[in-house]
Amino acid sequence: MSEFAELVDAHYQALFRFGMSLTRDVDRASDLVQETFCIWAAKNSQLRDRSKAKTWLFTTLHREFLSQRRRAAKFSDEPLDEEKSAAVFAPEEDAERQMDGQRALELLGALDESYRAPLALFYLQQHSYKEIAEILDIPIGTVMSRLSRGKEILRQRMSAEPSSAPRNILQIQREEVRHG
Repeated sequence: MSEFAELVDAHYQALFRFGMSLTRDVDRASDLVQETFCIWAAKNSQLRDRSKAKTWLFTTLHREFLSQRRRAAKFSDEPLDEEKSAAVFAPEEDAERQMDGQRALELLGALDESYRAPLALFYLQQHSYKEIAEILDIPIGTVMSRLSRGKEILRQRMSAEPSSAPRNILQIQREEVRHG
């Protein structure tokens, strides 16, 4: 197996998960990972220390995400649909959501990218503070403060937005009696 194929096998899933945490879209995450490996194929000879390939790949994916986001904001040709934007930014009306891992991921996805990226790299990809600092090209102190603030924002949102554990059987029966 070639060195490139081994690199893809070793890092594809982790890069895809990171791409999903940034884009929240399967197709865009796949495109980001593919573009990251294309950039690697074009520039891998520039990497002096092969042991840093993983960090280089995550950094490249993050930079490509930021670049694509800037381009999309600059050249968006899609008209603003006021109903859709109101629905996206409207407060959550479904107060009966379960507070489980999926809910935490949803809330993570709703965070500003400056908090979402470090949290995803730390908790979902198990990168160290140092690696996150290198990937995001920010000081390690900034990584630590963004992780701390991001965790606090998630904690507040999880507390503020009610979760729904399975409803009590008596509540269900009362509703059926009222409507039945």
